Amino acid sequence: MATTMRGLTQASSIFIADIRGARVRELEEKRINKEMANIRKKFKDGNLDGYQKKKYVAKIIFTYILGYKVDVGHMEAVNLISSPKYSEKQIASSGYLAVTLLMHENSDFLRLVVNSIRKDLHGNNEIDNCLALHAIANVGGSEMAEALAEDVHRLLISPTSESFVKKKAALTLLRLYRKHPNVIPAAEWALRIISLMDDEDLGVVICVTSLVMALAQDHLDAYAVSHTKAVDRLNRLVVEHEYSATYAYYRVPSPWLQVKLLRLLQYYPPSGETSFTVFDFLIVVANPCCFVEDPAIRSVLHHVLQTIMNNSAEPSRNVQHNNAQHAVLFEAIGLAIHLDTNSPLVGTAAVLLARFISSKETNVRYLGLDTMAHLAARAESLEPLKKHQSTIILSLRDKDISVRRRALDLLYSMCDVDNSELIVGELLRYLRVADYALREEMVLKIAILTEKYATSYKWYVDTVLQLISAAGDHVGEEVWYRVVQIVTNTEDLQEYAAKVVCEHLKAPTAHESLVKVGGYILGEYGHLIANEPGYSPLEQFQILHSKSQFCMAATRSLLLSTYIKWVNVFPEIKPQLVLIFERYRHVLDSELQQRACEFYALSQRPEEDELLQNVCEEMPPFPPRSSALLGRLNKKQGDTEDKRTWIHGGKDANVDRELARRKTITQTNGSTTTSHTATGTASTQDVMGSLVGLDLGRTDGASSSERPNLAVGPNIDRWYEKLTFSSEGVLFEDVQIQIGVKSRYQGHTGQLAIYIGNKVPTPLTSFITAVHVDDPEALSVTFAKIPPNVVAPRTQTQQLLHIECKKAFSTPPILTVSFLAGSHQTTSIRLPIVLTKFLEHVKLGQADFFERWKLIGGAPRESQAIFPVTLNTAGQLDLPKFRQVVSGHKFNLLDDIDPNPNNLVGAGVLHTSIEGKVGCLLRLEPNKEAKLCRLTVRSTSEVVAKEAQKLLQKSLQADT
Repeated sequence: MATTMRGLTQASSIFIADIRGARVRELEEKRINKEMANIRKKFKDGNLDGYQKKKYVAKIIFTYILGYKVDVGHMEAVNLISSPKYSEKQIASSGYLAVTLLMHENSDFLRLVVNSIRKDLHGNNEIDNCLALHAIANVGGSEMAEALAEDVHRLLISPTSESFVKKKAALTLLRLYRKHPNVIPAAEWALRIISLMDDEDLGVVICVTSLVMALAQDHLDAYAVSHTKAVDRLNRLVVEHEYSATYAYYRVPSPWLQVKLLRLLQYYPPSGETSFTVFDFLIVVANPCCFVEDPAIRSVLHHVLQTIMNNSAEPSRNVQHNNAQHAVLFEAIGLAIHLDTNSPLVGTAAVLLARFISSKETNVRYLGLDTMAHLAARAESLEPLKKHQSTIILSLRDKDISVRRRALDLLYSMCDVDNSELIVGELLRYLRVADYALREEMVLKIAILTEKYATSYKWYVDTVLQLISAAGDHVGEEVWYRVVQIVTNTEDLQEYAAKVVCEHLKAPTAHESLVKVGGYILGEYGHLIANEPGYSPLEQFQILHSKSQFCMAATRSLLLSTYIKWVNVFPEIKPQLVLIFERYRHVLDSELQQRACEFYALSQRPEEDELLQNVCEEMPPFPPRSSALLGRLNKKQGDTEDKRTWIHGGKDANVDRELARRKTITQTNGSTTTSHTATGTASTQDVMGSLVGLDLGRTDGASSSERPNLAVGPNIDRWYEKLTFSSEGVLFEDVQIQIGVKSRYQGHTGQLAIYIGNKVPTPLTSFITAVHVDDPEALSVTFAKIPPNVVAPRTQTQQLLHIECKKAFSTPPILTVSFLAGSHQTTSIRLPIVLTKFLEHVKLGQADFFERWKLIGGAPRESQAIFPVTLNTAGQLDLPKFRQVVSGHKFNLLDDIDPNPNNLVGAGVLHTSIEGKVGCLLRLEPNKEAKLCRLTVRSTSEVVAKEAQKLLQKSLQADT
C-alpha cells in the first residue's frame, strides 16, 4: 500500500511542480491542456489497471480544484467506486473527491453510481459504509435520496453497525431530510429513530438527537416520545452523572448534547401546570398529543433545570469551563421561560440575566440580552425587565455590533404603553449614529412601536416624520405607505399632519421619502391649513416644489398628482402649476411626460367642468389591513435549521404568530376559518371567533386514522374484555414479553399498575412505553415516573399510571411498547380503562329505584339492546357470570327489587372532575326460552347511558 501510494505521489508531484513553476497563466493552461490530452489518450486506449486509473483521476481532481473545467474521467471515477480495493475506492468516494467534486446532484453519471453505493451500504466493511455515506451526504440529489434513504436508515438502526457508522448514517439522513423532506417517511420511522436516543455511545446520541430535532419540528405528534427520552437523558447526565469521562468537557457532561436536548424540549408546548392562556388553548386544540402534562416528567425536568442553574451560580476561573457551562445554562433558562414564565426558576433566571448583561465578556452579554428578549416575548409582566432598562439602553452603545443588535431586539420586545415614549426617543437618538447595517431594521421597529403604542396623534406624527427625516435612505417604501394609510384613515390627524410635514419641508434639506409623504398629505389635506399664516397655497407650493429638483422620476410623478389636485382647490396658483405641466410635457421620461400631458389637458378645461372635480376628489379611507411593516420585519429575520419557538415583539406578537400559523395549517388541511387580523392585543373573543368552522375533534397532524395500529389476536381481545370488569390479570403475552395489569379506582381518579416481564435471556434495550389518549379533554393518563429504558433478562418492571376522568369518554387509551431485542419490536394494545371503572355503588330500595327509573324516562336518556346469550353446559342461564360482569362494571347489584329472580337490577354514580356526578341505573332481563337478553340502561346523561350499555353488552357476550 505504501509503495503504490509513493508511486502515485511521485507521479503527481511532477505535474504539481510544473503547475507551480509556471510563471504566467498561459504557461499553466498549456501544461494542463497537455496533461489532459495525455489522460484522454490513456483512457481511450483502455489498457489501464486500477493503479493507473487512480493516478489519472487524482490529477483530474487536482485540475478541477484549480478551477479548470474537466470533461474527462467521470466514467473512470464511477468504475473505481466498484473496486474491491480501498485505496482505489477512496479516490472515487471519500473526502469530497471525484464523485463529490466532479458530479453535481443532477448529473446523469450519478445514476451509474447508485448501485455501487448501495452495495457498499449493504457490505460488512465499515470503511466502505462510511465512504458511501459521505458520497450520499455531499452529493445526494432527489433521485439518490429516493433510491438510498431506506438503505441509510437500515444502516442507522442495524444492531450490528458500529457507533461511528451510526453517527454518519444519522447525519446523512439529516442532510437528506433538509434537502428533500418529502423523501423521508419521518412519522413511519419515528419510534425506531427515537429508540437510538438510549444508545450507550453519547456520540451516537448527539447525532441522533440532531436528526430528531429536525424531524420533530415538522412531526410533533410522531416524535412526542422524544420529549420523555430527552428529559430522561438530561436527568442521567446532569443529576445522576451517568456518562464516561471521555464526554466530560472541562467537567461539564457533554454540553453539546445537553444544549440539543434542552432545545428539543422547547419544540413541545408548555406543561399543563402553567397558566392556561388562549395561546395554550389553541395549541392543545390543534395538537393535544403534544401537550405534555405528565407530573412525573415535570418534576424531573424541574429538578434538572434547578441543578443546571445551581451549578452555574458561581463562575469558574477556567474560561473553557465557563463557556460550556454558559451554553447549557442559557438554553436551560430558555426552556424554563418556555415552560412557565411565572415559575420560581424564571425568577432565579432573571437575577442571573441581570448579572450577565453587565458582564465584561462580550459573548455573555450577547447571550444575556438574547435570553432576556425571550423572556420579554413570553412574560405576562415586563416589570422585572424594566428594572434593568437603563443598562439595556447603554448596550446600544456597546463596542460589538452583535450585542447592539440584541439590545435593539430586547428594547423592541419590552416596549409597552408605559415606556414607549422613552424607548422610541432613545432609539431615535441612537439612529443618527447607528451602524448602517442596523438602520433599516431600526427604522422598521421604531415605526411599528410608534404606531402600536401611540398615546396621542400628535406624538405619532411628530415621531414618524422625525424618523423619516433622520433615517434618510434607510426608510423603506412600507414606512411612508403606512404613514399615509393612518393619516388618511384618521380624520382628526389630517390637519396637524399637514402642518408638521410643512415645517419639516422648510428645512434646507429634506429626504426624498419625506417629500413623498409631504406631496401626498399636502395634496389631499393642504386646503385644511391654507388660511393659516405661513401655510398659504403659494407657500405650500414653493416649499414642496423647491425640493422636487433633487428627487427621482417616481417622486416627481407623485408631485405632479399633488399639483393637479391643487389646481382644483387652489385656483389662485393655477398659472404656476400649469407652467410646471407645460415644462414637463417635453421631458424624456415617458411616465412624467404622459402625466404632464394629461394633467395639462385637465387644467385647460373650463372651471365649471365637473371632470376635474371628479378626478381630483379626496382619496377615500383605506380598507382595514394588517401592517406591511410587520411583514417586512419578519422577512428580515430569517430562520435557521433549528427554528425559533418565539419571535421578538412581546407576548402579543407571539400569540398572533401562533394564531396565524395555526390558521395556515388549518387552511392547508382543507378546513375553513374566519380571517383574523391582529394589530394589537388579540382578545379572547377574537381568538374564539377565529375558531369558527374548525373541527375541534380532529387533531392537527394526527387524525384518528393515524392512531397506533393495535395488535390482533383472539386472546388479546379476550384478555382485554375480561379486564374491563375485573381489576387484575394478563393483558398481552407473546414469546418475548408478558404484560399484566392491576388497578384500583376511587371517585374520578384511579391507578393502573402495568407489569412488563422480559421472557427472553437477553435484555430489552431502547425500551419505550407511551400512552395515546384520543380525547385528553375527557381522560388524563400519565406515568408516575419516567419509564426505564432497559429491562434486564428474565425480570419484570412495573410502571404506574395515574388516571383522571374529566368527563364521559368512549375510546380506551392505547399503550405502545417498543424495544430492541435483536430486531425492533412495537406492540400497541388497549388499556382496560373504560367509563364504568369510575362508577361507585349506590344503595336504593325498591320504591326509590323505580321512582328514579321513571323520573329519568325513556329515550334519549335510555339505551336498550336485545342480544343472544349462551346457556351453560347444564342448559341454564349463566347467572353467576351475569352477576360477575355487572358488579365488575362497578354497578351495585340490588336484590329483591325485580319480581323475576333471574333479572338483575343495578345502580351506580359516575364521578367526573368536570361534569360532576352522573347517576346510572340498569335492568338485565335474560330469557332462557328465547336465548335472548334485554339490557336497559338509564342515566341523566345520554352519553353515559349509551357507553355503559355498550360496555356491558360486550362483556356479557364475550367469551372470557
